[in-house]
Amino acid sequence: MTLSSLRRLLWILVAVAAIAGAAAAVGIIPSRQPTSIETVSGVAGVDSSFRLTTHKGAMLTDADLKGRPFLVFFGFTYCPDICPTTLMELSDRYRVLGENADKLTTLFITVDPERDTQEVLSQYMEAFDPRFVALRGSTDEIDAVTKNYKAFSRKVPVEGGYTMDHTAIVYMMDRQGRFVQSLDPHESESIQLAKLRRLTGN
Repeated sequence: MTLSSLRRLLWILVAVAAIAGAAAAVGIIPSRQPTSIETVSGVAGVDSSFRLTTHKGAMLTDADLKGRPFLVFFGFTYCPDICPTTLMELSDRYRVLGENADKLTTLFITVDPERDTQEVLSQYMEAFDPRFVALRGSTDEIDAVTKNYKAFSRKVPVEGGYTMDHTAIVYMMDRQGRFVQSLDPHESESIQLAKLRRLTGN
């Protein structure tokens, strides 16, 4: 798939996600993805440790981010709704934050390393803010990081293959790598921007 085709597909998916979200709000579509920080067992329970490979092939660890706040979002490139929607919304938040967004690192950690190769992730991330970093590792490495963050993911068989259920919140980590709070996909843009400005100190 070419980059232009990928971008068209992502925008279509976002439109579909918006319709699905509206339907879910009135009880038509049940949501299986945890979207509340209640799914995380407290600030002390979140361990920010990770050692994974970026979509550009470099090794990145939590120690490399010490001194700057960062966001963590778990997802996968075959995700039909919440992932492209969340990443596009975060791209828009970066745009509104302007230069202040340069103080922030956003990590997209795949929960589907079987299909999300470095090449796949690299092409996928071209549709979003270029400052975002996608991360992958072995299944065991991803499972360990997911456990550290008290996140949820599981493979769900579907016709012709499988999909992934996963935690839909965005983890907000401070300059010391400590969990602060989350961005919830149901929050308004103004609430999310206020949280991000506090996280970056502006």
